[in-house]
Amino acid sequence: MSAHSHEIEEGLSFLPKFDASGLVTCVATDVASGDVLMVAHMNEEALRKTIATGEAWYFSRSRNALWRKGETSGQTQRVIEMRTDCDQDAVWIRVEQIGAACHTGRRSCFYRKVEGESGGARLVFADAERLFDPDAVYKK
Repeated sequence: MSAHSHEIEEGLSFLPKFDASGLVTCVATDVASGDVLMVAHMNEEALRKTIATGEAWYFSRSRNALWRKGETSGQTQRVIEMRTDCDQDAVWIRVEQIGAACHTGRRSCFYRKVEGESGGARLVFADAERLFDPDAVYKK
Protein backbone atom coordinates (compact mmCIF):
# COMPACT_ATOMS: atom_id res chain seq x y z
CA MET A 1 0.00 0.00 0.00
CA SER A 2 1.44 3.35 -1.01
CA ALA A 3 1.70 6.21 1.48
CA HIS A 4 -1.02 8.05 -0.44
CA SER A 5 -3.49 5.14 -0.37
CA HIS A 6 -2.69 4.58 3.32
CA GLU A 7 -3.60 8.22 4.03
CA ILE A 8 -6.84 7.87 2.02
CA GLU A 9 -7.86 4.58 3.70
CA GLU A 10 -6.58 5.09 7.25
CA GLY A 11 -5.88 8.80 7.66
CA LEU A 12 -8.12 11.54 9.02
CA SER A 13 -7.94 13.89 6.03
CA PHE A 14 -11.06 14.16 3.88
CA LEU A 15 -9.67 13.70 0.35
CA PRO A 16 -12.66 12.94 -1.86
CA LYS A 17 -11.78 11.17 -5.10
CA PHE A 18 -13.92 12.65 -7.88
CA ASP A 19 -14.48 10.67 -11.07
CA ALA A 20 -13.51 11.84 -14.57
CA SER A 21 -16.68 14.00 -14.63
CA GLY A 22 -15.75 15.63 -11.32
CA LEU A 23 -18.41 13.77 -9.32
CA VAL A 24 -18.70 11.46 -6.31
CA THR A 25 -21.68 9.19 -5.74
CA CYS A 26 -23.82 10.04 -2.74
CA VAL A 27 -26.22 7.64 -1.00
CA ALA A 28 -28.83 9.34 1.20
CA THR A 29 -30.56 7.33 3.93
CA ASP A 30 -33.21 8.25 6.48
CA VAL A 31 -31.53 8.80 9.85
CA ALA A 32 -34.50 7.35 11.79
CA SER A 33 -35.45 4.29 9.69
CA GLY A 34 -32.21 3.58 7.82
CA ASP A 35 -34.17 3.37 4.54
CA VAL A 36 -32.25 4.24 1.39
CA LEU A 37 -33.92 7.37 0.04
CA MET A 38 -31.89 8.19 -3.03
CA VAL A 39 -28.58 7.92 -4.85
CA ALA A 40 -27.27 11.07 -6.51
CA HIS A 41 -24.01 12.81 -7.35
CA MET A 42 -22.06 15.67 -5.85
CA ASN A 43 -19.41 17.79 -7.46
CA GLU A 44 -16.85 19.67 -5.36
CA GLU A 45 -19.16 22.67 -4.88
CA ALA A 46 -22.16 20.53 -3.86
CA LEU A 47 -20.01 18.65 -1.36
CA ARG A 48 -18.62 21.90 0.07
CA LYS A 49 -22.10 23.48 0.37
CA THR A 50 -23.52 20.35 1.99
CA ILE A 51 -20.80 20.39 4.65
CA ALA A 52 -21.08 24.17 5.17
CA THR A 53 -24.89 24.42 5.35
CA GLY A 54 -25.99 21.06 6.76
CA GLU A 55 -28.45 20.79 3.86
CA ALA A 56 -28.09 18.31 1.00
CA TRP A 57 -26.79 19.78 -2.26
CA TYR A 58 -26.33 17.72 -5.42
CA PHE A 59 -25.16 18.02 -9.00
CA SER A 60 -27.64 17.07 -11.71
CA ARG A 61 -25.93 15.32 -14.60
CA SER A 62 -29.02 15.68 -16.83
CA ARG A 63 -29.35 19.44 -16.20
CA ASN A 64 -25.61 20.01 -15.71
CA ALA A 65 -26.46 22.13 -12.68
CA LEU A 66 -25.98 22.41 -8.94
CA TRP A 67 -29.19 22.08 -6.89
CA ARG A 68 -30.25 22.11 -3.25
CA LYS A 69 -32.59 19.26 -2.33
CA GLY A 70 -36.05 20.72 -1.91
CA GLU A 71 -35.40 24.10 -3.57
CA THR A 72 -38.36 23.54 -5.90
CA SER A 73 -40.45 20.92 -4.08
CA GLY A 74 -39.90 21.90 -0.45
CA GLN A 75 -38.93 18.27 0.25
CA THR A 76 -35.64 19.06 2.02
CA GLN A 77 -32.88 16.97 3.55
CA ARG A 78 -31.11 18.07 6.73
CA VAL A 79 -27.79 16.25 6.99
CA ILE A 80 -27.22 14.63 10.37
CA GLU A 81 -24.06 12.73 9.47
CA MET A 82 -21.80 12.33 6.46
CA ARG A 83 -19.41 9.44 5.93
CA THR A 84 -17.05 8.45 3.15
CA ASP A 85 -16.09 4.98 2.01
CA CYS A 86 -12.62 3.42 2.27
CA ASP A 87 -11.23 4.91 -0.94
CA GLN A 88 -13.18 8.18 -0.59
CA ASP A 89 -14.92 7.94 -3.96
CA ALA A 90 -18.44 7.84 -2.47
CA VAL A 91 -20.25 9.53 0.41
CA TRP A 92 -23.16 8.43 2.56
CA ILE A 93 -25.38 11.02 4.17
CA ARG A 94 -27.84 10.23 6.93
CA VAL A 95 -30.62 12.80 6.69
CA GLU A 96 -33.83 14.03 8.21
CA GLN A 97 -36.07 13.90 5.16
CA ILE A 98 -38.94 16.38 5.05
CA GLY A 99 -41.64 14.80 2.89
CA ALA A 100 -40.64 12.80 -0.17
CA ALA A 101 -37.08 12.22 -1.38
CA CYS A 102 -38.08 11.20 -4.91
CA HIS A 103 -39.08 13.61 -7.68
CA THR A 104 -41.96 11.20 -8.44
CA GLY A 105 -43.52 12.23 -5.12
CA ARG A 106 -42.58 9.05 -3.27
CA ARG A 107 -40.75 8.80 0.06
CA SER A 108 -37.84 6.92 -1.56
CA CYS A 109 -36.52 6.60 -5.10
CA PHE A 110 -36.45 2.83 -4.47
CA TYR A 111 -40.21 2.16 -4.76
CA ARG A 112 -40.04 -0.92 -7.02
CA LYS A 113 -38.79 -4.42 -6.30
CA VAL A 114 -37.05 -6.51 -8.94
CA GLU A 115 -38.46 -10.04 -9.02
CA GLY A 116 -37.26 -13.00 -11.07
CA GLU A 117 -39.75 -14.21 -13.65
CA SER A 118 -39.31 -17.01 -16.22
CA GLY A 119 -35.55 -16.50 -16.52
CA GLY A 120 -35.93 -12.71 -16.68
CA ALA A 121 -37.07 -10.02 -14.30
CA ARG A 122 -39.99 -7.70 -13.73
CA LEU A 123 -40.70 -4.74 -11.47
CA VAL A 124 -43.33 -4.75 -8.71
CA PHE A 125 -44.39 -1.62 -6.81
CA ALA A 126 -43.49 -1.58 -3.10
CA ASP A 127 -43.92 1.38 -0.76
CA ALA A 128 -45.03 3.38 -3.80
CA GLU A 129 -47.58 5.75 -2.25
CA ARG A 130 -47.13 9.30 -3.50
CA LEU A 131 -46.71 12.01 -0.87
CA PHE A 132 -47.19 14.79 -3.44
CA ASP A 133 -48.26 15.25 -7.07
CA PRO A 134 -45.10 15.93 -9.08
CA ASP A 135 -47.02 17.61 -11.92
CA ALA A 136 -48.44 20.17 -9.49
CA VAL A 137 -45.10 20.73 -7.71
CA TYR A 138 -42.83 20.91 -10.72
CA LYS A 139 -45.36 22.46 -13.15
CA LYS A 140 -44.24 20.22 -16.04
